[in-house]
Amino acid sequence: MLEEYRDLDRVGASSGRKAKQAMAKGGGKKNAAARAAANRLLADNRLARHQYDILETLETGIELVGTEVKSIRAGQANLRDGFCLIRKGEMQLHNVHISPHTHASGYYNHDPLRVRRLLAHRREIDKLRGQLDQKGLTLIPLNMHLQGSWIKLTIGLGKGRKLHDKRAAEKDKQIKKETRAAIARY
Repeated sequence: MLEEYRDLDRVGASSGRKAKQAMAKGGGKKNAAARAAANRLLADNRLARHQYDILETLETGIELVGTEVKSIRAGQANLRDGFCLIRKGEMQLHNVHISPHTHASGYYNHDPLRVRRLLAHRREIDKLRGQLDQKGLTLIPLNMHLQGSWIKLTIGLGKGRKLHDKRAAEKDKQIKKETRAAIARY
């Protein structure tokens, strides 16, 4: 009789472990919604993909102050005129407008157009510096997004498009759109 209780106890303990492991993995619909909110797009530079051929992308961190974080999470960032430079071995983000936070005083608020430092590994910075020495290549911010609780910036190494290149790209885009629509009809 005592052995039967021990067997039941072992079975109960193993099912309890499995339940704890399932809870630790974080399965469920509530967590999927939380994960989607934790990895959302905060700002996008759609014009950059039109004006440049993006050859390579890199996800970097960005050094921000508290009011900038609050403004970016509220959707108050504009990447349209931004560009990146490599100075003194550091990547810097220039001309990106992050609006001052509405609920902060003028004394504690940030300058909207200040130069911000980008965080990347030395190896990545050196690789980009070598590619930037080529004529016609530039670093441009493509989007700003959340990754967990961190704000990340995706930058792209781009080559400027001429007017005829833009027209050709627009024509190709239109043809692809029409073929997808034709395939969907049949």
